[in-house]
Amino acid sequence: MKSTAENCDVHNFIKELGEVNTKLIKGTENLTGIDEIDVGTAPKELVYEEDKLKLYHYKQEGKVTCGVPVLIVYALVNRQYILDLQPDRSIVRNLLQHGMDLYIIDWGYPAKSDMYLTLDDYITGYLDNCVDFIRKRAGKDKINLMGICQGGTFSGIYSALYPEKVKNLVAMVAPFDFSTNDGLLFSWAKNLNIDSLVDTYRIIPGDFMNSGFLMLMPFTLNIRKYVDMLDVIEDREKLLNFLRMEKWIFDSPGQPGECLRQFVKDCYQGNKLIKGELRVGDRLVDLKNITMPLLNIYASADHLVPPAATRPLNDAVGTTDKTLYEFKGGHIGLFVGSKSQKELAPTLATWLHKRDGEDQTKTSTKPESTGTKKTGRTTSDRKRSLKDTGRNKTK
Repeated sequence: MKSTAENCDVHNFIKELGEVNTKLIKGTENLTGIDEIDVGTAPKELVYEEDKLKLYHYKQEGKVTCGVPVLIVYALVNRQYILDLQPDRSIVRNLLQHGMDLYIIDWGYPAKSDMYLTLDDYITGYLDNCVDFIRKRAGKDKINLMGICQGGTFSGIYSALYPEKVKNLVAMVAPFDFSTNDGLLFSWAKNLNIDSLVDTYRIIPGDFMNSGFLMLMPFTLNIRKYVDMLDVIEDREKLLNFLRMEKWIFDSPGQPGECLRQFVKDCYQGNKLIKGELRVGDRLVDLKNITMPLLNIYASADHLVPPAATRPLNDAVGTTDKTLYEFKGGHIGLFVGSKSQKELAPTLATWLHKRDGEDQTKTSTKPESTGTKKTGRTTSDRKRSLKDTGRNKTK
C-alpha cells in the first residue's frame, strides 16, 4: 500500500498538472485571439528616405520645450522600435512628454544590392544626410544626437568628424573601447574569421546573427523565458507584453558584409577607435574632436556591451562637460524596464534642457513642410564604385 505521503504527492502532481492544462487552454485562447502584435505606436511621420533608410519625426502633442531637435540613432542589428515597444514602456513617449522634439532613423532591411555598404556610407553618407535634413528643416546649425548601442558608436564617430553639426551627444550602452573581454560577444568577435563569413554570405543573415546573441545567455534566453511565460499566458495584456519583446528579438535585419567586416576588424579586433587609428573613408577619427557636451550612459549588468567598453569614452573626448551615468540594470532593461521609464527619460530630458541654449519662453513653430523629402546626395555612387572594384576589404 502507498503511504499517506506518497498519496499526497500524487494528489499534488495531478492538481498541478490540471492547473497547467487550464493555463494552456486559456493561453491558447488568448494566442488565437491576437491578430496583430502592435509595436512602435507613438504617432510619427515619414519625412525623409534614402535607399532602405527612413527618417521619422514624432508628432508632439504638447509643447516643445527643448528647442534643439534630437536625432535617435539605433544599431543596425535589431530594430529601433525597442524604444517605443508599447505605450507604458516607451522611452520615446516619455521624452515627448518632457518636451523633446524627436526624430529617429529606421535603417531598414538590407538586400543583396547593399552588400558593399561601408562604415563610410552609413556615417558620412546616410547619417550625415539625416543630420543635414533636420538642421535645414528646423533652421538650426546644430542638433542633438542620441546614439544607442552600435548607433552610439556611430554617433560618437560622427560627432568627432562633424563637431560643428552636433550640439550635444548622448551615448547609451555604446562600445568605444573594445579591448575588454568582460562579455562573451567581445571574446567571440576577437576570434571571428570575419573575412570568411562576409565572403560567404555578403549580407549576413539576421537569423545567423540572432542565434549568436541568444547563445550569449542560452538558458535564460532559450529556456527559462518560455517556462516563465506560463505565469502570464492566462493574462492577455501580460502575454502581449511578452510577445512584443519576442517580436523585437527575432526581428533581425541582415548585416551588409563590408560594414560588418570593418566594424569587427577595426573595432573588436583592432580597437582602433579608442586608439585614434580608425579611418572612415579617408578621414581619421579623433575622439578628442568631441568637444560638445557628452552624456555617456552605461548599464551596470549589461551582457552585450559591458561597462568596461563604454566608460573609457569620457577619458578620450575633448570636452570638459562630460557626464558618466550608471543605470542599475541590463542592456534591454535600459529601454523597457519600469525603472528606466521613471529614471532614464527624465534624466535625459533634464540634461538636454540644461544645455539647450534656447529661449524657453519661445513656442515651437511647425515646419513649413512635413512631406517626405529626398536629398540629391546619396550613397548610390559609392555603392556602385565599390561593386565595380570588388571587395572593399579592410586591412
